[in-house]
Amino acid sequence: MDLVEAINTRRSVRGFLDRPVPADTIRRVLTIASRAPSGGNVQPWQIQVVAGEPLAQLKATMARKVQELPGGEGSEYDIYPKDLVSPYRDYRFKVGEDLYAQLGIPREDKAARLRQFARNYQFFGAPMALFCSLDRRMGPPQWSDCGMFLQTVMLLLRAEGLDSCPQEAWSTYPKTVGAFLELPPEQMLFCGMAIGYADPDAPANRLRTERAPLEVFAKFRGL
Repeated sequence: MDLVEAINTRRSVRGFLDRPVPADTIRRVLTIASRAPSGGNVQPWQIQVVAGEPLAQLKATMARKVQELPGGEGSEYDIYPKDLVSPYRDYRFKVGEDLYAQLGIPREDKAARLRQFARNYQFFGAPMALFCSLDRRMGPPQWSDCGMFLQTVMLLLRAEGLDSCPQEAWSTYPKTVGAFLELPPEQMLFCGMAIGYADPDAPANRLRTERAPLEVFAKFRGL
């Protein structure tokens, strides 16, 4: 597919088929994605890909950990600002409500919402996982570099007919995941990513998130 189609069809998939992802595909995607922009060519991203038996072991570990520590171990960075203001707070609230509406989970059913959120730690059934970490000494510009790298990965996955779901939720269990990945002390876990083929019958995959119109976020001068 062309670039525009890849962008328009990329979405956070929350239901995957039990269909393996070819190893040569993810290797090719990551090799090409390494051409993503990086200030000063620092290339701060560190990537680990997990599949097969190691992934099954991680999922089993996380099933226990979520029961033991449902609130997580404490993220090493703020996923959202502590005082998220409008309109950003409104965007976040709406996408959550839209997702649960697709799943038929009402607001008052907190237990069902927690169970759905816990599916993050099973990668929504995806057969492949990706983790991104970076050196703790890196600053906001290098975190931005990681975002550009991950976006490039997701678009290349779409070009291969694959889907993904970037998951900052994994950062809330940095000790467990860090131990599993054998991250050195100087490396900070940024996020995980589910990778696979979307299940067309999964209700969550019917969600098409809204975006603000151009005039809300863009201004043009001299044209």
